[in-house]
Amino acid sequence: MSEDQTQSIDSRLAQACHYIDEVTGGVNPPLQLSSTFARDENYDFIGDYSYGRNGNPIWALLEKICADLDGGEAALCFASGMAAVCTLFETVNSGEHVAAPRIMYHGAQDWLRRIAERRGIGLTLYDAADPADLERAVEAGKTAVVWVETPVNPTWDVIDVAAAAEIAHAAGAILAVDATVSTPVTTRPLELGADIVFHSATKYLNGHSDIVAGILVSARADARWEEINEVRKLTGGVLGPVEAWLLLRGMRTLALRFDQASRNALAIARHFENHPALERVLYPGLESHPGHAIARRQMTRGFGGMLSLLIRGDADDAKAIAGRTKLFVRATSLGGVESLIEHRASVEGPMSAVPPNLLRLSVGIERADELIDDLERSLNREQTP
Repeated sequence: MSEDQTQSIDSRLAQACHYIDEVTGGVNPPLQLSSTFARDENYDFIGDYSYGRNGNPIWALLEKICADLDGGEAALCFASGMAAVCTLFETVNSGEHVAAPRIMYHGAQDWLRRIAERRGIGLTLYDAADPADLERAVEAGKTAVVWVETPVNPTWDVIDVAAAAEIAHAAGAILAVDATVSTPVTTRPLELGADIVFHSATKYLNGHSDIVAGILVSARADARWEEINEVRKLTGGVLGPVEAWLLLRGMRTLALRFDQASRNALAIARHFENHPALERVLYPGLESHPGHAIARRQMTRGFGGMLSLLIRGDADDAKAIAGRTKLFVRATSLGGVESLIEHRASVEGPMSAVPPNLLRLSVGIERADELIDDLERSLNREQTP
């Protein structure tokens, strides 16, 4: 594999960092499905692997590529995004503290609430739209992890990663950034001062809605990183080789998919920005977005395919609009080639802090004009034939 960082991220993605199989010359990696690996007559391992929970050749390739893309020293793949999140926070000890956004991916917040209640870990949820609130949320000498999600799901507030890193490090904490929505195509949090980057690889990295996976990338292979690796091994939250292979295949087109989704989302956001049926369009690519200046600085190649619509009405009105779409698929996920629509508060449940009139859109790679027409018909209560 090439270590030439002068190559664009597009080229490194397309060629899986110039992967060529050393045995066959194949441009795609082979699948090693063994759960266990044999030893020789001296009881030494024949190769570099011992057991399927400890390592697999396809993991090694995937993790090397992910570290390369995010500019980290090391990466680890997991059976799901939540497996990665839970493993990271397993390194927080009782009596320590975590700061995280009040609005964020609800599964990760549910886990934080659980460990706060059951393990004596402090938890402060800050307002991601208020930079001063993040600083107030951090406790010097006690906060172990500052968790940042940017843009914030599903309000798409933008957190300044470099500023958050300064706050975290001044308090003796690490900064972990959920970059699922921004992806390494447009944002590289480690270069902005973050310590760990998280990706729900189910989403944009894979991009085809056919696997569940998670990735952590670390700026340093330090003691905390070794502990994360050990916890993954002990808890068994490991990625299957087939899923790892599919993730690698999906990542080859990430740059193309991200660019098209970004173009589509921006076109939709601009078209509906002043629509009479909407209170507001939430998208950091709009000049009217309060975090647009930070987004332009951090998201160097586009603003992604995620946006939300605040409907003029209540939850029932919002769900009715989603129910009338014909091209947008009513489903929960994001980052795939197909466009999705969901009533987010219904998905998150009774603990949700999301406005009840919010519809979240994951914009895919279809034609933008057809997606706009579908939303127009739904907002205007017109039915397709």
